[in-house]
Amino acid sequence: MNVYATPNWERTWIFGDHSQKVSSIVYSPSGDRIISGSYDFTVRAWDVATGDCLYIFIGHTSWVSSMACSPRGNVVASRDGDGTVRLWDLEAGDCLSIISGCGSIGDMAFSPQGDTMAFGSDDCRVRLWDVASSEFRSILIGHTEGISAIAYSAQGGDQIVTGDGDKAVRLWDVETGECRQTMFGHTSSVTKVMFSPKGDYIASASEDKTVRLWSVGSGASRKISNHHSGDVIGLRYSPKRNQVASSSSDSTIRLWDAETGVHSLTLTGHSGDVYRILYSSQEDRLVSCGEDSTVRLWDVESGACRHILSGHTDAVIDVAISPRGNQVASASWDSIVRLWDVNTGECQRILIGHNDSLWAVTYSPQGDQVASAGMNGAVRLWDVETGACQHVLMGHSDVTRKVVYSPNGKQIVSASRDKTVRLWDVETGTCTHILVGHQEDITRLVYSPQGGQVASASYDDKTVRLWDTESGECRHTLVGHKEPIYAIAYSPRGNLIASCNDAGETKLWDVETGKCYWTFNHDGSTPSRGSHLTHLLVWMSSDVDTFITGDSGGSVRVWDVIKDGDQYHVNMRWRSPNGQLTVKDACVQGVQGLSDLDKRLLKQRGATGEPSVRLSETSKKVMTMASVVSKLKSSSSGTEALNL
Repeated sequence: MNVYATPNWERTWIFGDHSQKVSSIVYSPSGDRIISGSYDFTVRAWDVATGDCLYIFIGHTSWVSSMACSPRGNVVASRDGDGTVRLWDLEAGDCLSIISGCGSIGDMAFSPQGDTMAFGSDDCRVRLWDVASSEFRSILIGHTEGISAIAYSAQGGDQIVTGDGDKAVRLWDVETGECRQTMFGHTSSVTKVMFSPKGDYIASASEDKTVRLWSVGSGASRKISNHHSGDVIGLRYSPKRNQVASSSSDSTIRLWDAETGVHSLTLTGHSGDVYRILYSSQEDRLVSCGEDSTVRLWDVESGACRHILSGHTDAVIDVAISPRGNQVASASWDSIVRLWDVNTGECQRILIGHNDSLWAVTYSPQGDQVASAGMNGAVRLWDVETGACQHVLMGHSDVTRKVVYSPNGKQIVSASRDKTVRLWDVETGTCTHILVGHQEDITRLVYSPQGGQVASASYDDKTVRLWDTESGECRHTLVGHKEPIYAIAYSPRGNLIASCNDAGETKLWDVETGKCYWTFNHDGSTPSRGSHLTHLLVWMSSDVDTFITGDSGGSVRVWDVIKDGDQYHVNMRWRSPNGQLTVKDACVQGVQGLSDLDKRLLKQRGATGEPSVRLSETSKKVMTMASVVSKLKSSSSGTEALNL
C-alpha cells in the first residue's frame, strides 16, 4: 500500500506488512491515521506521519471487504466476507463489538455524533447499533431485498436513507423507526445514497447507470447524467474554445473541455439520431442535423437553440457550413439540398436535381460552390449564388457516399459502393483519375492537409489506401486491421494517419513509409477481439498531435500522440465516463455517504482516466459521483452548480 503527498505526488510511505493483498483502506477524519483491511483477515492502523503500524486487529475469519471510521476517529468498523462486522477501538487497540447473526451485512455508516452505527443486511432489515452499550437500538423493517446502501443525514442524524436491490430508496425516522418516504424510479439495484448538507435532497446511484436527486419533502426526482446513453455518431473540435462536441443516437449533443474532459453543456431538442455536427467559422455556433428532418443552430456559450431549420421531409443526413459562416447547406434523404441563412434561419435556395436519397454535401473552400452526392452515384456541383447546377459528374455505378474538395478547391474526390475512388476537375467537370484497388465498398475518404494525397478506407476489405492526387497511383496499402474500418483521419501536419475499426482498435500509420507505429484499443488496452463498436476519429489542433475518438458505448476519449525519437506513443488524456459522472469545481465538504478516502480520491484524481501527470490539478475536477456532489453543493449554497 502506497501513500503519496498530493502537492508533488511523491511517494512518502510504503505499508507492506500485510501478508496478502489489501482489500480496503480508509483515512481517519483527522487524516493522521490510515486503516487498512486485507485478505489476510487482519485490520491494521498506521500513523501517517511516521509510517508506523500502530495496531494489528485480529479476529476476522474471512477477508476484510469494507470499513468505516467514526466521525471522532476513535472507532473503526470492519466488515468481512462472511458478513460479520467488528468494531475496534483506535485509541486502546481493543475489539469493542462483534456483530453477527444478522445475515450478510452490506453497507454501514456512523451517525454524525458517532454514538450509533447503522447497517443493512441481506435479510432486508436496517439495524441501529449503540456503540457504547454494544446493543441494538432499533430495527427498521420495510425493504423487500437486501440493503446495499445507507447514509445518515447531516442535520443531527435524525434521518437515515437506504437503498436496496428492489430499486427503492427509503427515508427513515431514526427516533421512531418509521419509514417516512419510499421513492421509486431506478430500474435496477441502488448502489449508493447520500444526503445534501442541508438535508433537503437525497442523491442515489444505481446499476441502471443513472443518478437521481430526490426532494426530501415531496419525493420527486430527476435523473442526472453527463454521458451519452447511445452511440456517438458525430465528433468535432473547436480550437478557439479548446472544446469537443459529440452527437449521439440518444438525441443529444454534449460539449466537453478538451483539456480536462469536464462536461459543460448538453444540447437537447432533436427527437432522433443526431447525424452530423459542425462548428461555425467563428466557433460561436454549432449546426446539427438528424433523423427528425431538421437542422438546428445552437449558441455554444449558452446552449440555446437559435434556429430550427424545417423544410426537409425526410432525415437530414449531412450538413455543411460555408467558409464565411453565413450559410448552411443540408442534404436529405428527400433528395433535396437546401441552403439556409445562418442569421435568420430562412431557406435561401432549394437545389433540385437528384432523383434519390442524398448522402453527402460540402462547400468548396472558396464558398461559391456546393457539391452533393447520393444513391444514384451522381455528384452535382451547384452555384451558391444562383442555385444553378454547374456540373453533373457521372461515372460511379453505385451509391456515392463521400465527396470532398481538395484544399485549393480545384479538385473533387468521390468514393462509391462500386469500389472505386474518382478524382474530378472542378472547372471542367471531367474525371481525371479512377482509383481502383479496394475489393469492397469504400466508406471513408479524406484529403491530406497539403492536398497531394487522398486516403480511402473500405469497411469490409479492412484496408486503407493512400493515393497520389497528381498521378492517381496508390502509394501505400495499409493492412493490419482484422475488423471493418469505420474511421480514418490525417493528422493536422499530414505526417500521420489514424484508422479505427469496429472492435475499437486504432492504428497510427506513418504516411511516408506506410509503417504502423502504434496499435491500441479505444479503452487504452492492448488489442483483443470483443464487442463490435461504432468508432469515430477527429484530429484536434494544428500544432499538437492529439485526436478524439467516440464509440457506440456513448464514450468520448482524447488521445495525445507523443514522438520519442523516430517512434510514436499514444496516451489517453481523458475519457468521458460511462456510467460515472464528472463536473467542474464540485465540493464534497459535509456530504454524507462518502468516506474520507472517497473524498480524498475525489479531490485528487480529477476526471476519470486522466493521466498521472495532471493529477496535481485537483481544484479543477472530480470523478465518480462528482456531478451529484456539485448539485448537493448548490442545494446548500443556493447557487446552481450543475448543467443537466
